[in-house]
Amino acid sequence: MNEEGSMPAKPMIEKVVARFNERAMKDPELNNELAGLKKKVLIDLGTEKFNFTLMDKCIDCVNEGSIPGPDITLITDPDTLEKLINGEMKAMKAWALKKVRLKGSLDDVLRFRKFL
Repeated sequence: MNEEGSMPAKPMIEKVVARFNERAMKDPELNNELAGLKKKVLIDLGTEKFNFTLMDKCIDCVNEGSIPGPDITLITDPDTLEKLINGEMKAMKAWALKKVRLKGSLDDVLRFRKFL
């Protein structure tokens, strides 16, 4: 926990990545959809930025900092990210309330919803 009482962002993101990788291995439909994809993702929390790459049907480690030319950029704040990860807020509600913005192609943005 940090001073505000919320979990630090990197462990939260790593938890979601681990859950996604496990699901990608077990779900034949998702596994098939990921075949041949390589996507760079940037998560911009304002004060912190994290990035990872989806390649070979799984997500590599979560890195701190920005990356040049991400395919998908998720822009939010740490509190909203935690609520999304813990299931306290649905992705569509966060988007409608403008608490989350996604930059990328329409296909990539729709695909990213599966990550959360």
